[in-house]
Amino acid sequence: MTKRLILCDCSGSQPLDPEALTDATGLPCSKVHSALCTRETEAAVAALHEPDTIICCGQETRLFAELAEETGAASPLFLDLRDRAGWSTEAEKPGAVIPKMSALIAEAQMGGTQAKTLDVISEGLCLILGAADVVLPAAAKLQDILGVTVLLSDTEEPPMSRGFDAIRGQLRSARGALGGFRITVDALQSLDVTGRTWTWSPPRDGGQSECDIILDLSGGHPLFPAPEKREGYLRADPKSPTAVADAILAASQLVGTFEKPLYVKTEPLLCAHSRARQTGCTRCLDVCPTGAILPDGDSVSIDPMICAGCGACASLCPSGAITYDAPPAESLFRRIQTLAKAYLDAGGTEPRLLVVDAHGAEMIRLAARFERGLPAAMIPLEVEALNTFGHAEILAARAAGFLDVSLLPGPSTDMEVQMREIALADAIALGAARVLQASEPEAFCDELYAERTLPAPVETPQRPMGTRRQITRQAALALTPADTQLPLPEGAPYGAVLVDQDACTLCLSCVSLCPSGALGDNPDLPQLRFQEDACLQCGLCANVCPEDAITYEPRLNLAASALDQVVLHEEEPFACIECGSLFGVKSTVEKITEKLAGKHSMFGNPEAAKMIQMCDDCRVNAQFHQQNSPFAGKERPRVRTTEDYLSKRRDH
Repeated sequence: MTKRLILCDCSGSQPLDPEALTDATGLPCSKVHSALCTRETEAAVAALHEPDTIICCGQETRLFAELAEETGAASPLFLDLRDRAGWSTEAEKPGAVIPKMSALIAEAQMGGTQAKTLDVISEGLCLILGAADVVLPAAAKLQDILGVTVLLSDTEEPPMSRGFDAIRGQLRSARGALGGFRITVDALQSLDVTGRTWTWSPPRDGGQSECDIILDLSGGHPLFPAPEKREGYLRADPKSPTAVADAILAASQLVGTFEKPLYVKTEPLLCAHSRARQTGCTRCLDVCPTGAILPDGDSVSIDPMICAGCGACASLCPSGAITYDAPPAESLFRRIQTLAKAYLDAGGTEPRLLVVDAHGAEMIRLAARFERGLPAAMIPLEVEALNTFGHAEILAARAAGFLDVSLLPGPSTDMEVQMREIALADAIALGAARVLQASEPEAFCDELYAERTLPAPVETPQRPMGTRRQITRQAALALTPADTQLPLPEGAPYGAVLVDQDACTLCLSCVSLCPSGALGDNPDLPQLRFQEDACLQCGLCANVCPEDAITYEPRLNLAASALDQVVLHEEEPFACIECGSLFGVKSTVEKITEKLAGKHSMFGNPEAAKMIQMCDDCRVNAQFHQQNSPFAGKERPRVRTTEDYLSKRRDH
């Protein structure tokens, strides 16, 4: 069924044109209301009971959801047209924001993809670390809510309370996350509460225990990397009563069953981390802020309980072994393309894309209320984590019709990863993206409205689909002349393998370990073949090459030859001196013959030396029939039969 837009101009503070929106989107619109959340709630309730309703208000979503639940209506879709389009200094121009509104409406109709989740159960077992003067009052406040254990390290006097447990010692290590922490304590002493005087037990090292929550009030170094991203680990400055109180409140809420999103999806067979105990790609291992990624044989493994969903690993993975899945990466590409197509189809020109996370979305709301709002051609796209918007997404946006891409990082954004991806995108399409550095609404608007030279629009917008590598190549072809070789920054996941032909012996070790099949051989001739489009620049072939004959050239080759196999090195095969069949490499066989013939005990005589120049079958045959064969043994004893045994019996 056709969806219907329920419009509200928020007390006349934004211009809305129902007829123009209907013409642009093909969706029927209600009359323009002014106060759906207050005076016109009856109209809102009536709209909620209509099927396929989209309420164009982002501020009062909770109110309308509650109204739907109370009246038995289905929960509608919500769309923020006010902060992202209507509240703008350029919205006063007739029809200026209609293309943007059309794009936002088209995106809203796509709906969301439900992320896969894992249930995490916390029973409220809480370990509190720190000095006694801070820890004991905190434990007293939480003892009726959580199962509290305090770990003390600075007191001889045992706490005189049975509302919580107390131990003494030095925390050696902590692992895990909410609902599954595992700790190890050295010099562990438990409290003996029998008798008139409570005492500590003798210390012992290596004591282990488990808990659901860790409240760290020690004021020392955090127990985990990126501590703010470790769920269930609460850390506060013990010198700040406010921070301690906030941490205590947060800990008190961590009891029950929680849904942990499974942020990424893995395909271990595609992983280029290692082969034959040789290390190759380590991009994800190098950037994971929480330490959730660890080597696991030839691939890597990701602990879903520790993963915080920053998305950096998915952006940097060259093979697609790790992809973001909350929501899936393909849905992000569809959103980009839907926004561009709807904007251009509605008559918009020179569209620009603004990519934000939750922090940036709040900045947009503040800029709309207190400053100039977004320009009419600036289309916002909110993502779960900004690091998921890598070079492939940037190039896809440019190929879809956006003149440029602006990214507003939040506190959780890994800027090193983001700048690396932007540099890669800019190397493929100059000026493809930029980072906004504004930290408050006025500076944010100044950057958005500042005049700047924009790249030329793509002649024919392209909307490629496929893997991130495939989309990158197709988008680059739309933005750059074909048959071009684009130099890329060091460490880029695209490029060529260069072989020193004087050093290469065609041992083909690189072929056997190449995880993507970019390197291959020829079963009929001594050849090393290479398909550039498949190369991940993972480093495995260079690491395994015994002659150090392999180097890399980061580049994106847009010529059709990058999709074909080319010969990097070939030599003349050697013909067996006995049967004439081709085997090995002529130069290698001749070099081995020169080094061993007459100089090694096994090849001291000319007949033995000839075996170096024989194929496998002929060599075995020659070894078997040669005089003084090293494989020869004593004559085998004759097999004894029944007749032999019977012939020795006297009764026969």
